[in-house]
Amino acid sequence: MSTFAQATAAVLALTVAFAATAQTNAPQVERVDPALDALIAPTAEVERVATGFTFTEGPLWHKGRLWFSDVAGDRMRAVDAAGKVEQLIANAGGLPNPPPGKNIGPNGMTPDKDGSVLMAQMGARRIARVDSALRVTSVVDRYRGKRLNSPNDLVFARDGALWFTDPPFGLFNGMNKDPAKELPYNAVWRYAGGTLTPVITDLALPNGIAFSPNGATLYVSDYAVNTIYAYPVAAGGKLGARRTVIAMPDGGEGGADGMKVDTRGNLWATGPGGIRIITPQGKVLGQIRLPEVAANLAFAGDGRTLYITASTSVYRLRTKVAGVLPRYAR
Repeated sequence: MSTFAQATAAVLALTVAFAATAQTNAPQVERVDPALDALIAPTAEVERVATGFTFTEGPLWHKGRLWFSDVAGDRMRAVDAAGKVEQLIANAGGLPNPPPGKNIGPNGMTPDKDGSVLMAQMGARRIARVDSALRVTSVVDRYRGKRLNSPNDLVFARDGALWFTDPPFGLFNGMNKDPAKELPYNAVWRYAGGTLTPVITDLALPNGIAFSPNGATLYVSDYAVNTIYAYPVAAGGKLGARRTVIAMPDGGEGGADGMKVDTRGNLWATGPGGIRIITPQGKVLGQIRLPEVAANLAFAGDGRTLYITASTSVYRLRTKVAGVLPRYAR
C-alpha cells in the first residue's frame, strides 16, 4: 500500500472512531497512535483559560502573554497565563465603521525582527504593523495597484521573507462574488525586499500556513476542501510540485484553518472536529477535541505550552514536544 493510501486509510479509521465516540462538552485528547504519547502525556488535560469572546483567532505568544484576535468582535486582545484579559486595540480590523458581526477584524499575527507585530487586517485588506505603543501602520495592501482580498495568516521564512494567505473571507458581500474583490485569485504571497509576489494562485481558500522546522517545506491549508498541501521550497522562494499531506473528511464542525509545526516536524492542524496531530507523511496520531470550533493555535513560552483559539474561548494544553516558535519570537 502506498504512503498516501495508508494515510487515507488512517484518516477514514479516525473518522469512524470519532463518530463512535460519545459527544461530550469536555475538551479531550483522543489517541489514534501510541506515538502520540511522545508528544502529549497521557495525563495532560486541556484547560479553558478565558472565554466570552465572539470568534477567537490569530494567537501569538508575545512578551509573556498570548495576543489573539477576535475576528467578528473586531478586537485585538491579550491574556496572561492566569487568565487576565486586556483589550489592546479596538476596531483592529482597520475599518472605522465596521458592520457588526462580520468577519472583518484582525486575524493572524507574527512578530517582526524589530520587536513589532505584523497583523493581518481583514477589514482594511492589508498586512499592518503594530508597534510597542500599539500604533497601527500599513505594510502592504496592494499588488500592481489592486487591493488584496483579506489577508488571513502569515509566517516568516528562514530567509526573512514574509509569506501570507489571502482568501476572500473579509469580503462580506459574497466573498469571491463581492464587487469589491479586485484580484482574480486567492493567493499565497511572498513579500521580500519590498516586492510582493503571488507564489500560489490555484487554491480556492488558502488559509493556514507554516514551514517545516528546516524551512525546506511550505505547508498551506485549503479551507474549501479541508486539505493540507506541502511544497518543496528552493532558494528565492521558488516552489516545487505540491503534494497532498492529508485530505480531511467531514468529522465535525470546523475546517482546515490554522496550523503550526513542532520540532519533530509534525503538523498540529485545525480541521473538522478539532485539531489533528499529523506526521509529515500524513499519518494522524491523534486529535484534540473541543466543545467549540478550533480556528488556530500557537506554541508559547518554552515551546511546550499550546494555546488554542476556539470560537468564544482560549484553551491551553501542556505538551512534551516543543513547537517551532515564530522566527522573531520574543
